[in-house]
Amino acid sequence: MSQHRRPPSRRSGRAERNVRRRALIIGAAVVAFGVGVGVWASGDGGGGSAASPAATTGTSPRPSPPPSPTRTYPLSAAPLTIPAVRGHTPARGPGWQPRKTYRVVVSDAELGDEGRLLAGELGLEYAGEDRDVRAGDVRLALNGDEGADPESYSMTVRDGRVTISGPAEEGVFYGTRTLKQEVRGGRGAPEGVVRDEPAKPVRGFMLDIARKHFTAGWIEDRVRELGDLKFNQLGLHFSDDQAFRIESDTHPEIVSAEHLTKAQVRRIVDLAASRHITVVPEIDSPGHLGAVLAAHPELQLKNASGVPTRGAVDISDPDAAELVDDLLGEYAELFPGGPWHLGGDEYAALFASDPEASYPQLAAAAREAHGSGAGVADLATSWLDDRADTVRALGRTPRAWNDGFYRDTEVVPDKEIQVAYWTGKEIGARKPAEYLAAGRKVVNYNDEFLYYVLGEPQTFVYPTGERIYGQWTPRVLRGTDAVPARYDAQILGGSFAVWCDLAGSQTQDQVAAGIRMPLRATVQKLWDPDRPALTWSEFRALADRLG
Repeated sequence: MSQHRRPPSRRSGRAERNVRRRALIIGAAVVAFGVGVGVWASGDGGGGSAASPAATTGTSPRPSPPPSPTRTYPLSAAPLTIPAVRGHTPARGPGWQPRKTYRVVVSDAELGDEGRLLAGELGLEYAGEDRDVRAGDVRLALNGDEGADPESYSMTVRDGRVTISGPAEEGVFYGTRTLKQEVRGGRGAPEGVVRDEPAKPVRGFMLDIARKHFTAGWIEDRVRELGDLKFNQLGLHFSDDQAFRIESDTHPEIVSAEHLTKAQVRRIVDLAASRHITVVPEIDSPGHLGAVLAAHPELQLKNASGVPTRGAVDISDPDAAELVDDLLGEYAELFPGGPWHLGGDEYAALFASDPEASYPQLAAAAREAHGSGAGVADLATSWLDDRADTVRALGRTPRAWNDGFYRDTEVVPDKEIQVAYWTGKEIGARKPAEYLAAGRKVVNYNDEFLYYVLGEPQTFVYPTGERIYGQWTPRVLRGTDAVPARYDAQILGGSFAVWCDLAGSQTQDQVAAGIRMPLRATVQKLWDPDRPALTWSEFRALADRLG
């Protein structure tokens, strides 16, 4: 029968080839679809999909619609902030960006101020204490870890929400500053967990408002700037030879025409407290009291020839101590924080080649109080100790400039007075290690890096952020050399300082612009003294982006 079959036509051959081609195309599509499902289902772009039912049973599965693919994300990068966060665990996810419908909620009533501030800054609803969990929430919480640094915090970005927690309010506040900077930088909060804490507990900025009057509004702007940068102390040097700049009820006669009212100072202190910044007052004595002495010339120090000594009070006169203690007591109510700067530097009597001969009344008072071997330096040391006792009785921790501590005296400076180390140029200068070896706690005010002196008098030059960023650390207390690492724990931190020796050299706005990058470099090295990850040009560009 086979020899009688009709041969296939050309048309039927083409049809058969078309059928085979269609089968190949369909098969390729099935393979491609199967691979695609495997990639999407793997979650992180790697690994294969599980074997299909057909492969395991040998039977044809019932047709089903393809699954909806899940989007994948690269591992997140650490946030870019100033100061830089010290730890970040990356994760895959979209991160978080603010939307008007999102809320800030708190788990603890104590965090209400931080929650309201953040909500206002990011344009979110503040919902108070709320246990309800909603999409987009930013939650602030205390974690109950009493043994941790109170300034530490963690920030978790996961599932479209943000949780900031810490052992105390200040730590949570710093977490909100990190989030604010991330949003301000335009990138939002990356997925993952930030764990962060400062290296140093004192991160300060000191402002000389005695030689130059700064408006309350300008100071408030600096408080906001300092808060966003995680500074925690603002020093106000408000009494000097040129002026006394804060209203006084006990001695109104000493107050200069341009000054801050107590109401203005209270607003500054309250604003600072809302940013977890302590305002540290300074009434410098027994030198730098010219404005006070202008109203009380009877208390001014005079040499053996009867010539008044500029700015120096006669520390042998009990009325001088009473006046200064009156002021310390009055301002304790205005400045409720812990540290109190007593000054103690540059007492002019000790500049004389023979202080005892030049100021016989001081020498006599020293011998009477401290024995036949005592001298003027002993009397100056006892003055400092007495003022330390005054502020300690008010619940304050005393601090004084390093050139207010004298070597080889019969009277030993109170060991609880913190050393504000700024110079190695004083008479009988001592290296920082000498103070540290004696067990003293030190705050770094290194004048070669951290002194912004208006008009650049003497050998001062305006400090640059780049030099601080590249060469300074809290252990560089004098010059450019670091003290041994064994003393690190005794160095509480540091403070950038603005001094107004030539007050007219710059306007307020010029000062703000001039200290902008030095402040950022300083806090970066106080938060983390290790070599920064960013180059200076990258750090400066980041500062510009964050505003």
